[in-house]
Amino acid sequence: MIPDLIFHKEAGFELCDFNNPTHCESLCNLLNMYMADPMGNYPQHDEKENKKFVEDMKKHPTSITLFIVSDNKAVGIINAFMNYSTFRLRPFINVHDVFVMPAYRGRGLSRRLISKIKEIARDNGCCKVTLEVRHDNIPAQRCYTSEGFKDDVPPMFYWESIL
Repeated sequence: MIPDLIFHKEAGFELCDFNNPTHCESLCNLLNMYMADPMGNYPQHDEKENKKFVEDMKKHPTSITLFIVSDNKAVGIINAFMNYSTFRLRPFINVHDVFVMPAYRGRGLSRRLISKIKEIARDNGCCKVTLEVRHDNIPAQRCYTSEGFKDDVPPMFYWESIL
């Protein structure tokens, strides 16, 4: 995690402590639920991959993992990374994963997670927050639109080259 990250504690949110076994277990469980979800659509990690994931996130110098807590357990997550805009000469946050457990959907928890990551970005001098969203994930698009996200001007494509 970013050593000097400004995070204002607020009820219902916790930054992941990669040295806390309960947080690490929640992180892996939530990511695996997301991967199994139709919008994740990816094979879940096994125990060895979970361990590697936690270690990689712990070592990554700009990782930000934020839980939303309800009923005294982590029920949603954002995994994000701080980056740098060469045009705007300021850092920005790229959100990689947003997930809320199905039993907790429809309560505005994704919006709260997005709002909190935007607050973290503002507090840390970021110029923007970016994310990708599947073209068929209409509920997520509604959430992101309600939080002020829109196409870049000019519109950008999300491309990849699998190595």
